[in-house]
Amino acid sequence: MSQDNANAAVDTSCCASCGIPEVDDTKLMECNACDLVRYCSIACQRDHIPKHLRKCTKRVAELREELLFKQPASTHREDCPICMSRKAQMSILSHFLPSGDEQIAKQRLKRIELNDPVAITSEGLGLDKNGDYVKAFECYTKAAALGDIEAHHRLAMLYHWGQGVEKDKRKEMYHFKEAAVGGHPTARHNLGCDELNNGNPEKAAKHWIIAATHGNDDSIKGLMMVFKGGAISKEVLAAALRANQAAVDAAKSPQRDAAEEHRRSKGTFW
Repeated sequence: MSQDNANAAVDTSCCASCGIPEVDDTKLMECNACDLVRYCSIACQRDHIPKHLRKCTKRVAELREELLFKQPASTHREDCPICMSRKAQMSILSHFLPSGDEQIAKQRLKRIELNDPVAITSEGLGLDKNGDYVKAFECYTKAAALGDIEAHHRLAMLYHWGQGVEKDKRKEMYHFKEAAVGGHPTARHNLGCDELNNGNPEKAAKHWIIAATHGNDDSIKGLMMVFKGGAISKEVLAAALRANQAAVDAAKSPQRDAAEEHRRSKGTFW
């Protein structure tokens, strides 16, 4: 066993503050933020904070980075089992909604009252389209807190353009990252653009490869650009192209085309 591994074993088998081992009735708890150390009590954890803070902060950043660049199993939009639309949640609702804009609006309001995050985001999209960015921001904020990935992406865009809120780069990036981790290809592409602008073509390529795998064509353009600059190999580019084409082909079906036409005919934002 290497010295580093031996130290890691000691760190996790004993309290990092007082050194008591996890034996008999003594149960250790992990640091609330990282996975590096464990403690026998809240008091020990509190006493150890000054010594542990720097390593903890570094490890939290590493864990966040690992999560950010993990390939999501799918996009944030799953297939509707009825029409195969990729906007599953609201698509399913559309099959059972009454016809007519007024009735649809009433049904959406009922879903909003039940704290349906997708319905709340849909309401925000309508407000956003009509230029009411302040109320759209309120809808997106509530929906994002309830876990809606599209809402995170929309919040990032509002912070980017300063619509309804002051421009805020930190908050913009936070919401783009939340959306990207949740499988939002456009948010992932935007993160790649930001990394390229910051002089990090390798990180940009990582984001674009993930986005391309989920069918984002703009990310293919980005990958071709960084390929010319030498940031990725010909093999990596070829693999991304194949994955992108597979995603595009998988999204094609008469059912999806019909569902999209149905959505447009009703003027919804689903």
